[in-house]
Amino acid sequence: MAGKRYMAKGKGKSRRRVKDWQNRFEEDRGAAESHASREKFSPREVKLGDGSFSVGQADELKDMQQVTGMVSGVFRRGIFVRTDGGELYCGIAKTFRPPEGFAHTSPLAVGDDVTVALTRPEHTSGQVHLDRNRMDGMILSRRPRRTLLARPQPRSQKRRDTYNTEEPPQKVLAANMDVLLIVAATAAPAMRRGLIDRFLIVAERGELQPVLAVNKLDLAAPDETMENILADVAGQGVTVLRCSAASGEGLDEFVNALTGKRSVLAGASGVGKSTLINAIIPTADAATRTVRSKDNRGRHTTSQSRIYDLSCGGMIVDTPGVRELGVDLRPTELPWYFPEFEDYVHMCKFRDCTHTHEPGCGIREAVEQEKILP
Repeated sequence: MAGKRYMAKGKGKSRRRVKDWQNRFEEDRGAAESHASREKFSPREVKLGDGSFSVGQADELKDMQQVTGMVSGVFRRGIFVRTDGGELYCGIAKTFRPPEGFAHTSPLAVGDDVTVALTRPEHTSGQVHLDRNRMDGMILSRRPRRTLLARPQPRSQKRRDTYNTEEPPQKVLAANMDVLLIVAATAAPAMRRGLIDRFLIVAERGELQPVLAVNKLDLAAPDETMENILADVAGQGVTVLRCSAASGEGLDEFVNALTGKRSVLAGASGVGKSTLINAIIPTADAATRTVRSKDNRGRHTTSQSRIYDLSCGGMIVDTPGVRELGVDLRPTELPWYFPEFEDYVHMCKFRDCTHTHEPGCGIREAVEQEKILP
């Protein structure tokens, strides 16, 4: 009997709990219906059907004012777009898809040219202050990218599909830029030739003009090894700048190289990208941090790509620093990204030579003859 009374008591609690849920649901639904007269305009309200930005709903799009602009900031909750009328805070229509051929790249990045449908007045009802998530517009599409700074998106080995032969997705940091300004340092952190080579490959892939800026001359002058690296990079046709954000040395030449161009900064954490921006744009107020004292490695400070306008014309984009940069490059593609290989690669005995262990390798023979740096 005691057991039966216990079970009955438990059932009663369950019924009361379900009844409470039903009452709460009815109250919430009634409250929602009472506010139905005020339309919302936020990312979660964009859906297929009435009120959506479906490509097929041409009549609805014709009634909405559309403007073009450039993406100036990409964040989780919205996108900032620069237009002739100012900066807009926008959402992304769920019907938006990247153009054909760009399926594996990021949908939007700083520098993208986009079309925005502006918010109608009835979406706010004059109560903008009540809607913190209100958007100024909705991004409908973007134009094909002229150039891009991108790197393969890292994927967990545990979730990697060994049967998936598609290209890995790319993380696009900036689009439609003219110059990739690779920043390295003479010390704290030390210059890394491998990372410079990887950025040169990324610039070649993205059709960007590479420029190498060597910062922190106030801390140390380039030693013999660094001079050999800089001479080799300059021999490939890359402009090499020497400067110091702390002392101001070489900053005039640095600014001249960026005047009238869209430039994007890239480099390891701690090389002084944000410090350089503060030196040439005093009002920028870009966040900076010192390197770690225990290993002289940089700290991640810049978390989002950000645009700064130059008073002399042009713009510069500061990107998050990296410690490792994968390029997902096949050995057979090396001659396309290392110009010094072109005169010797045809001497290789095997067409699919990896230039590491094969007999009759023209590249290895050129290295032995000191025609190519090891």
